[in-house]
Amino acid sequence: MSTHSSSGHGHGHGHGHHATDIDWEVMAAQLEQNGELQLPVLRRTAARMAELLGPGRKVRRILDIGSGPGVMTCVLAEAFADAEVVAVDGTPGLLDRALVRAERLGLGDRVLVRHAELPEGLHGGDERGDGGLGTADLIWSSKAVHHLGDQQGALDALAGALRPGGLLAVAEGGLPTRFLPRDIGIGRPGLQARLDVVQEDWFATMRAELPGSTAVVEDWPGMLSRAGLSRVGSFTSLLDLPAPLDEPARAFLRAHLTRLRESMSESLDAEDVRALDALLDPDGPEGILRRTDAFLLSATTVCWGVRADR
Repeated sequence: MSTHSSSGHGHGHGHGHHATDIDWEVMAAQLEQNGELQLPVLRRTAARMAELLGPGRKVRRILDIGSGPGVMTCVLAEAFADAEVVAVDGTPGLLDRALVRAERLGLGDRVLVRHAELPEGLHGGDERGDGGLGTADLIWSSKAVHHLGDQQGALDALAGALRPGGLLAVAEGGLPTRFLPRDIGIGRPGLQARLDVVQEDWFATMRAELPGSTAVVEDWPGMLSRAGLSRVGSFTSLLDLPAPLDEPARAFLRAHLTRLRESMSESLDAEDVRALDALLDPDGPEGILRRTDAFLLSATTVCWGVRADR
């Protein structure tokens, strides 16, 4: 199974052949594009984690679990200048992108990659052995734990990989991304709210199909506490790109809408599918590439906890 993190908010998994599957190699460019748009949020998040660890804490090793193409991996390497940062993912093509990015940013000497199927790769082994990921002072995971059937078990394993005094932070939850007005002049008003409903249903199906799928109340601070961590808390960061958007943001939104059209159109009525097609028209005045009213607003919630020093 492949996971991704700082680079996207989509949902999917890599087993079997279901409507909820995602080809992460195909998604690579979109994941990296989203990560680039989220850079202000990612940098604030890294700075906040440094504050939570405290000025006296030496951070020598960081794990980015479900790293995708390594956007946050490199942000972490920049924020923690003495640390080795390991990008962990189940898709080799995404790890290749992480290495290329690190080299381009002059971080190649401190960014490593590790191919690991999750959740199996979370268990066992020593710091350098092939049987596990080793221990770390900081473990980051964004939008990855929800791709694992047993989310509490995954958090337990990640908490167990923390060194004493180390921090585990997971980006899960937040708010659905907003990018269109309620009335876009095409079809019935409220298209985005209806897309949210379809995506929630799709996500529930994805979770149910995961190997070892286990129902749990998704109280992330409570789950981190049950994993044995203390000083548990959360914070939320806002990405606010007002209209009119620049070309990279528009291109990302068109890719996002394309994916919704391809994977979820059977769950929408004909009028909403026509509205999606109009938004996807690269030359149409109502298309997302030309609209002056398109914006990008998202809220990402990070939950964290610390392993006791003793």
